Amino acid sequence: MGIPVMIMGESGSGKSTSLRNFEPDEVGIFNVGMKPLPFRKKLNVYNTDSYEVIEKCLMSPKNPKLKTYVIDDSQYLIANESFAHAKEVGYGKFTNMAVNFKSLLDCIKMSTPNDVIVYLLHHTEQTEAGKIKAKTIGKMLDNQMTVEGQFAIVLLCVADGTTHKFITQSDGTTTAKSPMGMFEREIDNDLKFVDKTIREYWFGKDENV
Repeated sequence: MGIPVMIMGESGSGKSTSLRNFEPDEVGIFNVGMKPLPFRKKLNVYNTDSYEVIEKCLMSPKNPKLKTYVIDDSQYLIANESFAHAKEVGYGKFTNMAVNFKSLLDCIKMSTPNDVIVYLLHHTEQTEAGKIKAKTIGKMLDNQMTVEGQFAIVLLCVADGTTHKFITQSDGTTTAKSPMGMFEREIDNDLKFVDKTIREYWFGKDENV
């Protein structure tokens, strides 16, 4: 089964910037936010906010050798669907949004090869209790599924004005997590390093080499 990984953070925290060290033949990017990358390097970017298109590309890739994908920013899959159905009344639209997002995660886990990793770059929000979590719309994704519970790895992207980094473990105020011994608690926001480390931890080698 494929591996979904969540990279969450506020706007401007360095989520998209973390892609900077990939080469064009190493990563495929689904640009849901329809925005240019924040660096000059040209990577393979496909502009779409369609679940159907993304799932089809993951299940039947044009380049079967490609093992790393990014969905940037994945919360816009939910937000764009919400705006598209904003004038509809009733709770059915929220159920559909939750089902569609869960189906994407199921596609990644069950319909892609074992060595495929899909990174979901996702915005954060703060709960009433002050905890930082993945941003959602409606209660179904939170109350009945818990989005972060679908991931073995959730990294929090943070910035302090001069540096950007990933937080790999929770201090009780976030939903960040990663397997024991995979990362230090704070690492550079370098998604290529993260990808290499995950592959070495679970597969015994970097499958992209």
